[in-house]
Amino acid sequence: MNSGQFWLKSVLMGAVVAGLPLLLVGCGSSNTISDATWPEHPGPKVVVSFAPLYCFATNVAGEDAVVKNVMTSKGPHDFDPTEADVKLVTKADLFFVVGLGLDEQKADKMKKGSGNSKLKVIELGEKLSKDCLEEGRCNHDEHHEGEHDHGIDPHVWLGPDHAIMLVNIIRGELKAADPAHAAGYESRAAAYVTKLNALKTYGLDKLKDKEDRRLVTFHDSLAYFAKGYKIRVKEVLTKTPGQEPDAKEMKKLIDVCTKKDAPVRLIATEPQYSTSTAGEALRKELVAKGVKDAELVEFDTLETVRPEDLKPDWYERKMRENLDKLAEKMK
Repeated sequence: MNSGQFWLKSVLMGAVVAGLPLLLVGCGSSNTISDATWPEHPGPKVVVSFAPLYCFATNVAGEDAVVKNVMTSKGPHDFDPTEADVKLVTKADLFFVVGLGLDEQKADKMKKGSGNSKLKVIELGEKLSKDCLEEGRCNHDEHHEGEHDHGIDPHVWLGPDHAIMLVNIIRGELKAADPAHAAGYESRAAAYVTKLNALKTYGLDKLKDKEDRRLVTFHDSLAYFAKGYKIRVKEVLTKTPGQEPDAKEMKKLIDVCTKKDAPVRLIATEPQYSTSTAGEALRKELVAKGVKDAELVEFDTLETVRPEDLKPDWYERKMRENLDKLAEKMK
C-alpha cells in the first residue's frame, strides 16, 4: 500500500469511527438526533414522558419554556429508554412524569444515564390528593410476565377533573422554576383549563341520554375517565396490556357480561393492541350466549402518538374522538 492509499484509508476509517456514536445514539429511539438538541432559549427546558403531558405542559409553557416529549410509538407500558432518549435530558431542567408506578423508573434511569444531577423529575400523580386516586388491579412499571402488583391506577390523565389537576400542578412547577414569567404561566393555564372544562361539558352532553353505560375495558385504564363521565366499568379484558386472558379469566368475563339483569354489551379495545383476539373472542361468546348486540368500541388511552400528529391540541382532539365513539355505540 502506498502512502496515498494509506492516508485515504485512515481518513475513511476515522470518519466511520467518529460517526459510530451518532449511529448508536439514534438507533431504535423514539427521538431523532435533532430532537435531542435544544434551541437557545432563556426559559426552562422541559421534558415530558408521553403525549398527554406534552399537551398539558405546552399549553401552560407558551413561549416562556421549551417542551419536548420522549415516548411516541411505544407508550409507558412498553417503553425502554435508549441512548438518544438519555441524551435528550442531559440539558433539561424539569422532567414531568405521571409516576404512580407507571413511568418514573424510566425517568430515573434516563436521569442517571445522562449525568444531569440538576434535572428535577416531577411525579405529577404523587402530588394529587390521595382522596382522588383510584385503586387499580396492577402496578405497571418494571414488572414482568404477569407479576403486576395491586396498587394505585396511574391513568389519571384520562379523567376530566384529574387532567385539570395535572395542568395546575404543572403551572405551579413552572412558576417556581421561572418566577419571572409566573403571570404568563398563570394566564395560559387558566385558558387551557377553560378548554378542558369545555371538553368535559362536551362529553357529558354527548352521553347524557345513554342508559346502558356498562363497559368492559381493554386494560385497567378507565377508572378516572369512567368516574368523570358516569360510566360503569364492569370488568377488564387483559390484566396486563398485550397479554391475552387465560381460560379462567375468559370464563369470568363471560359470566359477568351475561348476567340477565345487567348484561354488558360494549367491549373497549385500544388501537395500540390487536383487536382480533381476546376482544373479538369475547364478543362472539357473548353473542352466542344471548347478548346479541355485543360490540367492540375503540378507546385510545393516548399512551402512544405519531410524532407528526403531536400538537398542543392533540389531547383535546383525541378525547373528543373517544367520546364520539362511545356515544355512537352506547344505547
